[in-house]
Amino acid sequence: MGSLSDLQAVDHTAWDRLLQENVSSEGFVDYPGFAKRKKDLDAYLDYLGDNEPKASAPQNVRLAFYINLYNAATVDLILENYPLKSIKDIDNPWGKNRIRMGNDRISLSKIEFGILRKMNEPRIHFAINCASYSCPKLWNRAYTAEGIELQLQQAAMGFINDESKNRFTEEEIFLSPIFKWYRGDFMQKRSLISYLQPFTRVEIRETAKINYLPYDWSLNEKK
Repeated sequence: MGSLSDLQAVDHTAWDRLLQENVSSEGFVDYPGFAKRKKDLDAYLDYLGDNEPKASAPQNVRLAFYINLYNAATVDLILENYPLKSIKDIDNPWGKNRIRMGNDRISLSKIEFGILRKMNEPRIHFAINCASYSCPKLWNRAYTAEGIELQLQQAAMGFINDESKNRFTEEEIFLSPIFKWYRGDFMQKRSLISYLQPFTRVEIRETAKINYLPYDWSLNEKK
């Protein structure tokens, strides 16, 4: 399959279809269902491998591309090792260069740290999914260049207001460790509380005590 011209958008329809068929609205994944469609998943990953956007492409195009690539490659990694209890049961799940991009192979870490985080869009942390219960949920729709702003805002609202992940009172907040691990991404010239405040109806005091909840790495599997 040849590469797209600069004027053509990357088509994420195939991934969108797979997600709708195999991921619940709560973000739980039917891995055996995905396994039955492994050829379609492989074809989509091959298509992305042939059509990486240029560094000069608009940011919304690149955000949608790399978020979908990360999530599809993560599902593929789980399928290659299924059944398992946690992505952490896999040897070096994020560091190995497993994902073909053109003539190279890259890792999940490269997508997250080398590409997505460099775009200075902290909401990516609510969109990429590490196949674990405490991760932001895997959305059952593909991200698109046209819809990315609204999709990222919905992902942020959904994750921050999920009481199994974060809880807020005026005086004390209990947060996902994601806000500790990537603290600098959220705090660009502001406090963590001032980042969170627009997403929650609770009036959090700037002096509120910050606690971090345990992280559950068990597989985000449909039971």
